[in-house]
Amino acid sequence: MAKAYRLSALDGKIIAIDGPAGSGKSTTAKMLASRLGYIYLDTGAMYRAVTLSALENGISPDDGQALEAIALKVDIELRTEYGSTKVIMNGRDVTEGIRTPEVTSAVSPVSAHPGVRKALVRRQREMAKKGNFVVEGRDTTSVVFPDADLKIYLDASLQERARRRLIDFSRQGVNTTLEEQMQLLSKRDEHDSKRAHSPLTKTEDSILIDTTNLSIDEQVDKIIKLVTALLKKR
Repeated sequence: MAKAYRLSALDGKIIAIDGPAGSGKSTTAKMLASRLGYIYLDTGAMYRAVTLSALENGISPDDGQALEAIALKVDIELRTEYGSTKVIMNGRDVTEGIRTPEVTSAVSPVSAHPGVRKALVRRQREMAKKGNFVVEGRDTTSVVFPDADLKIYLDASLQERARRRLIDFSRQGVNTTLEEQMQLLSKRDEHDSKRAHSPLTKTEDSILIDTTNLSIDEQVDKIIKLVTALLKKR
């Protein structure tokens, strides 16, 4: 069993993790939070919830005004139960619903609207203002929590990220191919990194971890070592 840590010296602190889709952010952040006794905040799940609400209500991913209204009004709760995070939207469990291919295809253009981002960033900062959080997303280190105590940027080769997506969709019973996922991820990478508002970027003070040949346990172990090294400096 992996060692659990209670790092009192980091009480009230925030660890922020960024990176492209398929780099291992979500799984790594969940496990890291569990081992540190922190709270896990999945900012991407909040954008996915807004996207799901829009799709269910027939709102186009290009309709920024309508999407901002959803982001301001929709009730989103991230609930930790038995080591996993449940996403509750307007009282309904949408944990699986926000991970469908339809939501995955639409979430990038939805999250590009500045009104949507402003509304959700305000919520995210409010949720984590007391610290003891592991937060992950695509602009967490650069925009949402630029003063985070530790910033990590996870990345992996395009082929490896597509392979991971292929496994995820296979578990959902969705038929796809490695080539298709590589094309979709490449397109999403370009969209996320070139959008006008809060683009995906590695900040100068973020520590890069290439996860291509690392297991989730190895990724978490690397970050734990960075956390303990940070403690020694203080």
